[in-house]
Amino acid sequence: MPDFTIETTYHLPVFRHRTYAAGTLDAACRAAIEDGSWDIAEKDYDSSGPIHVTGIWDGAHAAYAGPPLQIPQQFDEPVQRRARHFEILLGLLKMLFNDIRTARPPSLDWLARSAWAIARGEAILAGEPDPEEPVDLSKPSHVLVRLEENHVRDAITAVFEIDPSFKGLSPEAVTDDEVHAACLSIATTMDVSDVVGSAEFQAALIANRSARRRLTSDSD
Repeated sequence: MPDFTIETTYHLPVFRHRTYAAGTLDAACRAAIEDGSWDIAEKDYDSSGPIHVTGIWDGAHAAYAGPPLQIPQQFDEPVQRRARHFEILLGLLKMLFNDIRTARPPSLDWLARSAWAIARGEAILAGEPDPEEPVDLSKPSHVLVRLEENHVRDAITAVFEIDPSFKGLSPEAVTDDEVHAACLSIATTMDVSDVVGSAEFQAALIANRSARRRLTSDSD
């Protein structure tokens, strides 16, 4: 039976009670937010956040000893899952708004993505895995970004030039295996759904503008 090292986390609220003299409620709230003194802080154990997984490594006692494994969605922090899903819902709403403004019915692709977004939202609330995203294999897809290890190698040199915490370390000291492991870590753990959603929306706008110019020129 394999071993896994699991890092779990929960967020503990810290609060304070302090009186502020201010002309308005907004000004009092702003003063409280900008107050950097926490000498009277207390911990609110009764309002601690849910336990969630923040790291997984293959093997026993392997934390940070190698590239982490991807965390299954249902074990991520619920508030982070909801925040990422908000970006998806906002993109769908913008697409619908644009269709309504131009008096067009929603596309079948929009309907499919909206059905998936609803199912994903329900999965997030239930603490379950994401549903499979609808994919139409009859339509072409496009590679938006590719992580190149040689470009990471170039970035290492740039990081050394601006980050004094790596003083005494040279680019040659970073091995190809370390670069490869770092790329695997980013490729398996970095969430780029927000970037993809934004790119899809921007592409939709460009396609809409192109169609509008074409139809306008045809009617002249």
